[in-house]
Amino acid sequence: GFVMITIVPTDFLYLGPLAVLTFVGLILILAESFAAGKARSFLMQLTVAGCLMAIIAAIYTWRAIEPGTQISAFSGMLVADRMSMFLCALFAGTTGLIAMLGAAHQREYDWQVGEFYGLMLLAAAGMCMIAMAGDLITIFIGIETMSLAVYVMTAARRRSRGGSEGAMKYFLMGAFASGFLVYGMALLYGATGTTNLQGIRVALDVSQSSALTVAAIFMLIVAFGFKIAAIPFHMWAPDAYEGAPTPVTAFMAAAVKTAAIAGMIRVFVQALGGDTVPFGQVGWSSIFAIIAALTMTVANIAALRQNNIKRMLAYSSVAHAGVLLVGLIAAGIAPGGEGLASVLFYLLAYSVATVGAFGVIVWIGNRDRERVLLSDWYGLAAAKPAAAMVMTLFMLSFAGIPPTGGFFAKFFLFKSALMAQDQTLLWLVIVGVLNSMISIFYYLKVVMAMYFRDATGEFKPLNSSAVTFVLILCGFFVMQMGMMPTSWLGYLGV
Repeated sequence: GFVMITIVPTDFLYLGPLAVLTFVGLILILAESFAAGKARSFLMQLTVAGCLMAIIAAIYTWRAIEPGTQISAFSGMLVADRMSMFLCALFAGTTGLIAMLGAAHQREYDWQVGEFYGLMLLAAAGMCMIAMAGDLITIFIGIETMSLAVYVMTAARRRSRGGSEGAMKYFLMGAFASGFLVYGMALLYGATGTTNLQGIRVALDVSQSSALTVAAIFMLIVAFGFKIAAIPFHMWAPDAYEGAPTPVTAFMAAAVKTAAIAGMIRVFVQALGGDTVPFGQVGWSSIFAIIAALTMTVANIAALRQNNIKRMLAYSSVAHAGVLLVGLIAAGIAPGGEGLASVLFYLLAYSVATVGAFGVIVWIGNRDRERVLLSDWYGLAAAKPAAAMVMTLFMLSFAGIPPTGGFFAKFFLFKSALMAQDQTLLWLVIVGVLNSMISIFYYLKVVMAMYFRDATGEFKPLNSSAVTFVLILCGFFVMQMGMMPTSWLGYLGV
């Protein structure tokens, strides 16, 4: 029957980041109708202010929660723990930085749709909901809130045919994936009699194997595979990334992927982790291992052939999804190990480098040519040495070369996979390391273009202090995470 949701007033204390983002997002959608030309920059400032408030709320709540405890709110619909607060802060931070990129890009390319900011904050609120989900229903609501906003943002440049095409592919694939998600959830409910993640875990402990559970897990793997664009469910990613306005692409690559991984941590690691699952120890891990190996390999080989930087970064983000899956498997096989902390560290390093790299793409182009082809970047180092240096830093972090944050992210993640259970994941780590070596080739193609080619025309970059600030901040974080990685792991020891 129906579960009565009892609401205790203290539950609202843990909703800080979620409530701030929702509230400011709604204000922004209202404000847009009153904001004429000049007031547009005010919308961006309001967005950044809202994101800062959400970060402060998340840090405050993070400090109030004891390490290793989960506080259940709204009858277990939401759970507050240190991981969810860290992720909420990460979503809010990413959103604020991308809003700063968005303002300059909108001015330059003349697609000033004010709802962009409101949609972005509402999408971020959906992401916080996924991170805090304690129930299959809240995960679904969070994913749909996030996805619907991002479909709209992909087609925000109404005059761009690529954007409309990418949005259409993304929307159809996403709708298809949502069907799998709901069906998988329904079957899991049928097998366990509850939608609560903690309840599912308890129920599966009692009744081991059932065909329903197996079917449900397969459905959920397909649904989340679409959301993180794992191969073979990645078909929408390159087109959507290429067609969307660059700030939206950054949002998809950094925030949406992180949110989908957060949902997978809640469902697979926490509800279906350990040895509770049908067909032996962590039944989904063997399937995920194959998907992870395929994803890393196919995406890296596809990225080698791209000469459009946005498409290349799309395939690169697919490859990163494969690496993240390795961490998820490690966290699921050995609950309480370092797996979860290393996945969170990786998400942070990856998000910062992604926002930074797309920030450089936003900064370098102008209305006459958007400079998304590799040949457009020839000779950047001679003309704009600082921009070339920052971009090189992000590329090295993606490739996992020290002393960047990306190196330690891969190091911790592969280490946690090696520690897990009699080295069952040894082959997967070897595949991952080999793929990291392949990826160096296409990341260095960008560096080669900037440093070892002659410029084909002069560069007229965007003159925007906000974009410059984002690049400096992201560059600083990439280096800081590479120099002092253990301090972060201390915070992330969830």
